[in-house]
Amino acid sequence: MNILFVGDIFGSAGRHIVAEHIGHVRQAHSVDLTVVNVENAAGGFGVTPSLAEDIFDLGADVLTTGNHVWDKKELVDYLNSANAEGHERPRRVLRPANFAPGLPGFGVYEGTTESGVDYAVVDLQGRVFMSSTDDPFRAADELLARIRAKVIVVDFHAEATSEKVAMGWYLDGRVTVVLGTHTHVPTADERILPNGTAFQTDVGMSGPYDSIIGVEKDLVLHKFLTGMPGKFEAAKGNPKMCGALVSCDPATGRASRIQRIMLGE
Repeated sequence: MNILFVGDIFGSAGRHIVAEHIGHVRQAHSVDLTVVNVENAAGGFGVTPSLAEDIFDLGADVLTTGNHVWDKKELVDYLNSANAEGHERPRRVLRPANFAPGLPGFGVYEGTTESGVDYAVVDLQGRVFMSSTDDPFRAADELLARIRAKVIVVDFHAEATSEKVAMGWYLDGRVTVVLGTHTHVPTADERILPNGTAFQTDVGMSGPYDSIIGVEKDLVLHKFLTGMPGKFEAAKGNPKMCGALVSCDPATGRASRIQRIMLGE
């Protein structure tokens, strides 16, 4: 079984580069499950319902988010519609599972591929240098106690490299793959851990790389040099689609291969 995970879509440049490449990547690698992080799809801050629908139309099966999930308030009603009849797609837009209980949306989605393989996608957020959330490690334990699928994809949206690596080791042998998001810079440490879990500290963003993690360079430099606040705007130059391709045994969920990808214009 082949899984494609696409890193944080950032702004219009990210949306366009993903639209350009996701189809042929899915076809060339016979992808069975496609997961896309849409954390920054709307101008670099959050995602709107219409953009989520557009990304589903490109072939995504599940969308994950992170700390910017509430930036577009219209997404709240969209997530709240997940249990309404005929509204199946909002159920597949995840927010971190370790957010406070009772918030809109869900942190895990369990589905079945077209070939009949059960899978689960889990969205978690870290706590180091991030806004306060419940413990992601204990949240993972609670979710895994209920998930029946063998193939489990975890998006760990976290700032600290150490926390992401710790989650990889913590879940080794219990999930198929742990992929870090949020810091927008791809790391070159993709590997299969000893008990069969694929891991990469951060898959990188799908967005403009002539930028400072997606934002126009001059705006960020001005803040660093002066300490003055300013409005950040999404950059557009040198867009890349970053992500990871993972192969696994659908019967056991154990990963056998992970490959990081970076595709440009």
